[in-house]
Parts: sequence; C-alpha cells; structure tokens
Amino acid sequence: MDIFERMQGFVDENLSLLADVDQAWQPSDFLPDLSGPNWSENLAEFRAGSETLPDELLVVLVGNMVTEEALPSYAIRLDQVAQDSTGSDDHPWARWLRGWTAEENRHGDLLNAYLRLTGRVDMKSIEQTIHRLIRDGFNPRTHGDKPAGLIYAAFQERATRITHFNVGRLATQHGDKNLARICRRIAGDESRHENFYTRTVSKMIELEPDTIVLSIRSVLKGLIAMPGSRMNDGKNPDLFDHFATVSQKVGTYSVKDYASILKHLVETWKIGDLSVSGKAAKAQDYICKQPERYEYLAEMIEPEVAGQSMAPFQWIYGRSA
Repeated sequence: MDIFERMQGFVDENLSLLADVDQAWQPSDFLPDLSGPNWSENLAEFRAGSETLPDELLVVLVGNMVTEEALPSYAIRLDQVAQDSTGSDDHPWARWLRGWTAEENRHGDLLNAYLRLTGRVDMKSIEQTIHRLIRDGFNPRTHGDKPAGLIYAAFQERATRITHFNVGRLATQHGDKNLARICRRIAGDESRHENFYTRTVSKMIELEPDTIVLSIRSVLKGLIAMPGSRMNDGKNPDLFDHFATVSQKVGTYSVKDYASILKHLVETWKIGDLSVSGKAAKAQDYICKQPERYEYLAEMIEPEVAGQSMAPFQWIYGRSA
C-alpha cells in the first residue's frame, strides 16, 4: 500500500493537534474594539505601544507577515499529500490540511491588522509585496517527492515558531505588550503544527526508513527554500536577502537557528540510529553531518552580517533598517 494510505489511521489519531473552532483564538481577541463609543481611545492606546518599535524590528515583522499571507501557495503544495479531490473530502489527510490552513490563515490576518492599525508602515507597498508573492508562486524544491513535503513542513513550522517567538521577545523589550502577546500566540500554533509534522515523519521513518532517509537527504541537499524567498516589492530585486540579513542581525532568525533545527530533527528522528543500507546509508551519513556544518557556517557568517549596513525598505517608507 502507498505509505500515505497506510498513515491514514495515524493522522486521524493526531487530528487533536488542531484547535476546536469554538475554543480557538481569533484575531479580534488581540485587536482594539472599534465598535463602541470609546473606539478612538482604544485605538490610541493600542498604537502607543508600537511607537517604541525600531525600524529593524518592523522590517522583520513585515517580512514574517508577508510570508504568512502567502498561505495559498503552501496549501496548494501540501494538497499533493492530502489529495482532497473534492475540496471537502472526509479522509484524515484532507481534514488535517483544511484544519491547518484555517488555523494558519489567522496568523496573516492578525499581523496584517496589527501593522495597519499602528500606522508605522507603508501598507500599499506591503500589499503589493503580498500580491506578487502569491502570484509568483512558491517552490519548496521537493521535486514532487510527497514525503519531502512533510519533512519540509516539519522544518518550517519550527522555524516560524522560533522567529515569531523572538519577535515577541524583542517586542517585550521595547514595551509593546500587544505585539508580544500576538507573537506568543502565533508561536503556540506553530508549535502544535510542528508537533504534527514531526510526529508524522517519525512514523513514516518507522514504516519506510530507507525511503524517508533518502527524502530527508533530498530536502537538505537542495537547501531548504524559505517560504518568502520570492518576495518582491517591485523595486528591490534582493528584497528577501535584505530582509533575511536584518532578521539575522537582530536575532529573530539566523543561520544558528537553521543549524539548531537540523540538529533537533536529526536527534528527534534518531537518524543516526537507523539500520539502513546502500544509498540510504550514504544519505544517513550526509544528514548527520549537516548540523555541524551549519554551526560552522554560522560562526563564519555572523561577524560578516554584523558589519553590513542595512538596505532601505519601501515597507518603512524607504528608510534603512
């Protein structure tokens, strides 16, 4: 049987990692109430917290939001796994994907609303960036390898959890309790989603270790494409690279984090302990060496990034972050 068919029962058992809609948070829980007579005071109080945020943190927050808003592209790619042929199939994979999409959709909605209400950023430029990113599509470089899509998701959910958590940490340091609360809540969602994809890959390794080890090697060999890597504001052809540099410099997501995620997954999936042979054994050796390789690269890159001057961003009206 196809491994994904064999996984149906396992996926069904883990659907509890999705939140119940009636109990789940919604963006309005974190935004000022504009429906009552005190709406202007509520809005002014909300905006006041964001006034202390530095430009570089705003750039990271915008980049994270733009990445979240490209959700349609990610859902399309994962539907290769879910194979929701009618759009409302009841099998576990389809239910997971639709539930995951519904939960992820709130992240972009909330961050978008937060940034719009603060008045600190150029929303028209940001909207154009989102428009282009969804229009231009997304290539996770998994080459149609369905297990690789889940391996990629396990990595990215942990990466997004880290960056949202770190933005929240910095927001606390700069006195914006609203943004800190928002980022912590989003990071909590990403943690649940990471749990699902990590557990799922573990189960697949148990069923087909040689096949999945080769898929993991394929993902790492092609490098893990960041979800927002094709972002484009129409003016800066190197927008993602400049955003990633700011993120590395302020400490929200860095090469060290990339290395730590690889190390976590190699240990969690017990790659080094697997009994595999042939090409899979060579792939196993390659995978186990990657965390150390990227730890070394992080040491090389960190001082270089620290000395770079920051590029201007249309998102913050052409100021340099």
